[in-house]
Amino acid sequence: MIPRQEYLDTLTRFRDKQLIKVVTGIRRCGKSTLFELFQEHLMSNGVPDRQILSINLEDGEYSGIETGGQLYDYVKSRLLPNVRMYVFLDEVQRVENFQAAVDALYMKKHCDVYITGSNAHLLSGELATLLSGRYVEIKMLPLSFKEYASAFPSDSNVDRLYANYTQDGAFPYALELARCRDKKLYLQGIFDTIVLKDIVARRRFPHIATLESVVRFMFDNIGNICSTKSIVDTMTSGGRKISVHTVESYLSALTDSFILYKTGRYDIKGKQYLKTGDKYYAADVGLRRALLGAKSSDDGHILENIVFLELLRRGYEVHIGKVGSAEVDFVAIGDEGVEYYQAAYTVIDADGRALKRELASLEAINDHNPKYLLTMDHTPFRSHNGIKQLNAIDWLLGA
Repeated sequence: MIPRQEYLDTLTRFRDKQLIKVVTGIRRCGKSTLFELFQEHLMSNGVPDRQILSINLEDGEYSGIETGGQLYDYVKSRLLPNVRMYVFLDEVQRVENFQAAVDALYMKKHCDVYITGSNAHLLSGELATLLSGRYVEIKMLPLSFKEYASAFPSDSNVDRLYANYTQDGAFPYALELARCRDKKLYLQGIFDTIVLKDIVARRRFPHIATLESVVRFMFDNIGNICSTKSIVDTMTSGGRKISVHTVESYLSALTDSFILYKTGRYDIKGKQYLKTGDKYYAADVGLRRALLGAKSSDDGHILENIVFLELLRRGYEVHIGKVGSAEVDFVAIGDEGVEYYQAAYTVIDADGRALKRELASLEAINDHNPKYLLTMDHTPFRSHNGIKQLNAIDWLLGA
């Protein structure tokens, strides 16, 4: 079991705080395991197991719990009087009107409540209104490269580990499977479950094949600016007629289920968010590869996707940067200010044009915030007029 230390530390900081702890993220990214790790942490710090109540609502044992009222009654009947109880509700969105149950448990004096869900809808609408100011969201992603590499302590070849990471994916259980074919089947199963359970069942989309075509298109265009119209035009020219409204509904469902992440553009000079020019990134590049196969031309986009996810893990608000007519891969806004990132698989060529091209957009930024160029090139640390060129793997492992 890989320790998810950053997430575990976050839960530890919020322990016994009068807040509902909500862990969200794509299916199989490790939310249930995180709860197990935290429960072990509680017991190792003196909490008796009788004070821990853990319910996975996908487990058939709890199939009779269908409504918020039934969930509340079940939990209430198992609470110990005047004793601190730690209540864990896994995949709580499966219960109709779970919001009322969670709110009622939150109001009980001796309850510390933790819930998970595999859909962003968990924190929209009624729940957000009902629990406004009373919850903290912990956004969980599949394994980082650093976490993945920690599972292979005897392998010092980080380039090979990175190649395996992009192929096998970052879902924790994939590490338990030895054969590439088995890993691909597992990733395909995750995809099918997300599509059928988290999207089709909830949204009641009638055309699964069309939805899958949109997913494949989006996976094939990670890091590219995608307008709804461009998606419609491409799909239509490929023989699948689809409306703008349908594409918008599909994209909303795909981001809600955390299979895709959307980020908009930010005008660095004008200091304003732009309404057009969104980009999308996959929650896991291994999942993308399982659906599309491998293409060597994808290396740069895959690195960009991995850098984007890593910035999210490190707590940044991430946008695409626009500076004049140039584009900066990422504007990362964190607690200590703004940082700029450009990701390129390599900047080594015969005439140096690749390096000049990648530096140009960063050089066009007139402020003095930190600027980074991340590449897979094995070159010594270099600074280009204040722009730090780093090896991407070193950066990924350095957090």
